Amino acid sequence: MRRAFFCMLSGLAVCMLLSITAFASKLNASDYPLRVHIFNDSGRSHYYYGYRYSSGSLSSVDGEGRANLYENGMPEAFDFSYRCHVQLMFSMGFETYMARWKKRGQTLELLLPEMGHPDKADLCELQVMMKDGVAYYKHNALMGSEPSAKLKEWMVKHQYDPEHGLNDPINLNQAGPSVNPGDPSMTPNQPMPPSQVPPQPQAPPPPQ
Repeated sequence: MRRAFFCMLSGLAVCMLLSITAFASKLNASDYPLRVHIFNDSGRSHYYYGYRYSSGSLSSVDGEGRANLYENGMPEAFDFSYRCHVQLMFSMGFETYMARWKKRGQTLELLLPEMGHPDKADLCELQVMMKDGVAYYKHNALMGSEPSAKLKEWMVKHQYDPEHGLNDPINLNQAGPSVNPGDPSMTPNQPMPPSQVPPQPQAPPPPQ
């Protein structure tokens, strides 16, 4: 009886995963015009242990995090929580996820590329709390926030617009103290002008 019950559960789980994968593989990227940059995520994985899954099979992942949404050329911070059947990874550098509103101001749907299968994708819904007029940034692994308009200025200056395929900002070595949506500590170091190079200590003269 117990074996039959576990067989039924595992069968349902497999059917659900197959149906979600089949649905996601038919998605059109143009239906996901928004972009999301995830800074952090406290994802917790839950595993199903049952018949034929003695080593554990991933059942779901839930967590909370912080991110920026890029919509109509403007960045806006938001906090989120989620529960999905796949793991959600934070964005490296200036990477973003494709997204769309499932319920404006409340639920975002992310398109997650499936590793090893560029023609397939998974879906993950984020329950969001938007931060009006504010954008997150990261500097030297520390997060902060600033007005969205300030980050927009940085985007224009460095031609960064992930909504329109401009995914790699330019002239980062001219960024100065300004911050960016990724981590400025990852940008190339600009050499110090000769006038600012501190003088090197001179060796004392030999004794007479």
